Amino acid sequence: MDFWKMNGAGNDFIILNDMDRAIPDERLGHIAKTLCERHMSIGADGMMVVRPAQKVGDYRMAFFNADGSPAEMCGNGARCICRYGYENGLAGQVQRVETMSGTVTGRRIDARRYEVRLNSPTVLDADRHVEIDGTTYPSAYVELGTPGLPHAAVPYAGLKDADGNALRELGRRLRFSPAFPKGANVNFYEPVGPAHVCMRTYERGVEDFTYACGTGTASVALALTVMGKLPDGELTADMRGGTLKVRVQREGSGYGLFLTGPTNIVCKGTVTDEELKL
Repeated sequence: MDFWKMNGAGNDFIILNDMDRAIPDERLGHIAKTLCERHMSIGADGMMVVRPAQKVGDYRMAFFNADGSPAEMCGNGARCICRYGYENGLAGQVQRVETMSGTVTGRRIDARRYEVRLNSPTVLDADRHVEIDGTTYPSAYVELGTPGLPHAAVPYAGLKDADGNALRELGRRLRFSPAFPKGANVNFYEPVGPAHVCMRTYERGVEDFTYACGTGTASVALALTVMGKLPDGELTADMRGGTLKVRVQREGSGYGLFLTGPTNIVCKGTVTDEELKL
């Protein structure tokens, strides 16, 4: 079983090509959990499986978190898989990728940079306050696509110098808060300039901070736009693994979200993990 390992601004993924549908559905979660465990296997934030399109796409992306759970979509993963699709001849410079939450469109900008139009927001609540141990945290809640990928956007003063352990525990508490019935990816952000924030995202399914989160960045950009704090609808976000850019475009009564950032092919190889008994 051949694989690629890629990252998008530090958000890293294992990609498997299953266009011939040789891998049984019931094994995918176990394969993801095994391969994504750092130190014990290849290690990654998630695993993507490339499969034939079911509707109008060029191909389908099945995404699994590091804990083996399926996820609706992943923005940085979509950018990486668009490069994979282009370099493996699955589609041209513009690609339509089917996901659990709907079809996303990707566009090749240059050899390493890709833009994706993310799933449209289907839930938007710019004023969902959350109480943890008597402290109220203002937040915005966003779901992208159907079924919706849930994100909380939480302003956090002093984010750059925050204690990592304390912030991780707060992220975990917010992620499981009853205020977010589906659970939520928790995106802490702090403005560092006009249309410019630093961010850290505690991701469900990874249950820790990742180096970057594309859909999280888009959710923060959308929340700031709706609150009138991003008049031009363009946001630059600095994360541990790099910088992402989001453009929020008003479309009738809704919004289009466009995510741009780098991709990196880390390695290519053959899975020989004996724990999988391939």
